[in-house]
Amino acid sequence: MIGDPSDMLTRLKAVLPSRWFPDATPVLDGMLTGLASASAWSYGLLAGVRLAARIGTATGGFLDMIAADFFGPRLSRRPSQGDTAFRARIEGELLRERGTRGAVIGVLQDLTGRAPVVFEPMRPADTRAWCVAGGYGVIGGWGSLLLPFQCFVTAYRAQGSGIATVGGWGSGAGGWGLGAIEYASLDLLQGQITDADIDAAIAGVMPVAAIAWTRISD
Repeated sequence: MIGDPSDMLTRLKAVLPSRWFPDATPVLDGMLTGLASASAWSYGLLAGVRLAARIGTATGGFLDMIAADFFGPRLSRRPSQGDTAFRARIEGELLRERGTRGAVIGVLQDLTGRAPVVFEPMRPADTRAWCVAGGYGVIGGWGSLLLPFQCFVTAYRAQGSGIATVGGWGSGAGGWGLGAIEYASLDLLQGQITDADIDAAIAGVMPVAAIAWTRISD
């Protein structure tokens, strides 16, 4: 196998002049085997470093270091979270939309698997208007020009631990032959999502100087 001690020994002997040694070289082989073993270890270490240098191939503690390097303490591995699920979170955060209404909805849907309700009191599409379709008493809420750069968010807790947006066996949202379903492993399971995780997710995508009044519900 390329890079193992036997391969390294063959490579070392190949660069030595053949006329210097007889056909059988036990003493030379013993000395070169030590060098070959050290070279094989270095080769294996280098291969591991190459994998650890990329998010797509890093595993274990190297993924944790990548997350800390990009996001500091804001993004860390959840209890019992496997490499595949943690890698997906890192990649999602790298390209996440921020500073918009869609960003708030997207980050909560990714986190909990459930879309939140966002109401902006200065947004006509949320408040509607008097005497128009979907207006007073039909949809929306009371608007106010006294609440600039503010919104009201109703976030929903995740329905137990599991894989976001993928239903369990026989559930209403998904199951065998029904709805969102996929073959999965324990590595994809997500740990319990806390209310603090939800608050932090919203704060992480809100614009500076904007306020999201948040209600968390089951």
